[in-house]
Amino acid sequence: MPPAAEGSQRVRCKDRWLDLTRPAILGVLNVTPDSFSDGGRFGDGKGGFDLSAVESAARQMVADGAAMLDIGGESTRPGATPVSFDEEIRRTLPVVLRLAGLETLLSIDTRNSVVAREAITAGCHFVNDVSGGRDPDMLRLVAHSGAGLCLMHMCGEPATMQKSPDYQSVCDEVRVFLEQQIERALRAGVREDQIVVDPGIGFGKRLEHNLELLRGIERVVALGFPVMIGVSRKSTIGQITGRDVQNRVYGSVALAVLAAERGVSIIRVHDIAATGDGLAVQQALQRAGGFPEGPRSGIRTGR
Repeated sequence: MPPAAEGSQRVRCKDRWLDLTRPAILGVLNVTPDSFSDGGRFGDGKGGFDLSAVESAARQMVADGAAMLDIGGESTRPGATPVSFDEEIRRTLPVVLRLAGLETLLSIDTRNSVVAREAITAGCHFVNDVSGGRDPDMLRLVAHSGAGLCLMHMCGEPATMQKSPDYQSVCDEVRVFLEQQIERALRAGVREDQIVVDPGIGFGKRLEHNLELLRGIERVVALGFPVMIGVSRKSTIGQITGRDVQNRVYGSVALAVLAAERGVSIIRVHDIAATGDGLAVQQALQRAGGFPEGPRSGIRTGR
């Protein structure tokens, strides 16, 4: 697989670009009744969504520092039941149309090319595909439209992915999958500067797999393409901290900062302002030269 241009600092998103000269925040904007953290947040009580509330939340996310908004109409939490293309479009298309006039990039969080086509036509600039581009029509659509594309690793399907995930070496297997999907995308006509990769934290992975992936994230970064991670409020943080889903902001920010320190370019989060503050501190320290190599603790362990 040919590597992407070294030091790539932007992603093509149709006729616009996502700037990656510093870590970019992708804000989560779910219009689902059953997402693990914010399902039903914008429900109008009649089976639909309050578009005014969605727009208000979107504007606040942009004001808080989101470089792009990720609009999702199908929950992909562990155990989630798939929804039809028509239902996913019913949920997301009015939101995309409502937000298309905002001065921000829009992403459609979908693994379905039919849904992605509608969203791109309506104004989306990017496709966040949790299936990693397994649908050949998705790759052809992205190649033709010029939209950005995130290829994510997921073991199995959301409904069953957490039942018995097993790896010989999770870092190796995730990297091989991403290499294969990058090659497929390039063969389909997707340009290198359109591609982002995501190791898929929590998608068919137990706590130990997630921690191993995060410790070895440099191996995904070494593919040469911008790397995105989504750890915000996930069960990994809950297992570590003992916090419920609404009280995982501190752990989420900690992992975001650690990931950015190791070369991750895009952080997908719910808590944008808090994450932005953490990344601002990390970037200021990096510009100042970072921490010197040497002991990380002031505790004396012996004479």
